[in-house]
Amino acid sequence: MRKVIGIGETILDIIFRDEQPVGAVPGGSMFNGLISLGRTGLNASFISETGDDRVGKRIISFMEENHVDASNISVYPEAKSPISLAFLNEKNDAEYIFYKDHPHDRLEFVTPDINPDDIVMFGSFYAINPVIRPQMQAFLEYAHQKGAILYYDVNYRASHKNEVVKVTANILENFELADIIRGSSEDFEVLFNKKDADSVYRAQIDFYCKNFIYTQGGEPIEFRAKGGLAKQYAVPDTKTVSTIGAGDNFNAGFVYGLIKYGVTRDMLDEGVAEDVWDAVIGEANQYAANVCASINNSVDLDFAGQKQHELEVALKNMEENN
Repeated sequence: MRKVIGIGETILDIIFRDEQPVGAVPGGSMFNGLISLGRTGLNASFISETGDDRVGKRIISFMEENHVDASNISVYPEAKSPISLAFLNEKNDAEYIFYKDHPHDRLEFVTPDINPDDIVMFGSFYAINPVIRPQMQAFLEYAHQKGAILYYDVNYRASHKNEVVKVTANILENFELADIIRGSSEDFEVLFNKKDADSVYRAQIDFYCKNFIYTQGGEPIEFRAKGGLAKQYAVPDTKTVSTIGAGDNFNAGFVYGLIKYGVTRDMLDEGVAEDVWDAVIGEANQYAANVCASINNSVDLDFAGQKQHELEVALKNMEENN
């Protein structure tokens, strides 16, 4: 089976409602999606770091419980694992306070085996952090050379607005390496002061990467793809408990869809059929809707079991048709 390799931060999310803590769950933008994919039965591994403390040990055990390979997690004895406080508002959207020592970030790992059409997921400030940029860039270039599909979630928070100039070159390098780029309306407003999908795509994305997903909360998803496809997709009407993992699990569902429907890097280069994109984005929306219905950052086990069964059937059919 094709592998999914995530690279990003690990963090413990402490979730507040009405100023009182209501839960504490291991998280991180790429991490949340990888946990969902591990639960769904995909061959998932994660590259990151933690401190050698109670939080770090919990994060690693949580990965192992959810079938995500943790052998590329570096554990640093003198470091404290990062924490975030997530304050849910009346719409169940979160405002964050992060406790993380970015200047002391390191990224040391043995590069995992990568085969053609494996999928590498990367994003957030971690993917452009100047402190670890040389290691991040070398890994992404290696994955690209090996024929992997690179899925980039921009996920640029307003808390880093004053660093845009410093990291723009890193963002553009990521755009160039990526096969698929996803970002929210907020990301592109902070980065480029642009508010609509077409102007973002034409001015910032199209030159580097043809496949582009533009999300805007509960508003329709804008999608652009190789071959000139431009399409809107409605977001499912969901009763939300928390939106913390929504975007992360949209990513997970999209990657799941790429594997379920047999999308390869060659197909991305040539142009994927519209009905295949419809199906892939349908999966992404299902994953996002599921995670919004609970306080957890990843999909629930019943949903994951159903998706695992669907994947096994799809891969079996693909094998028989080949």
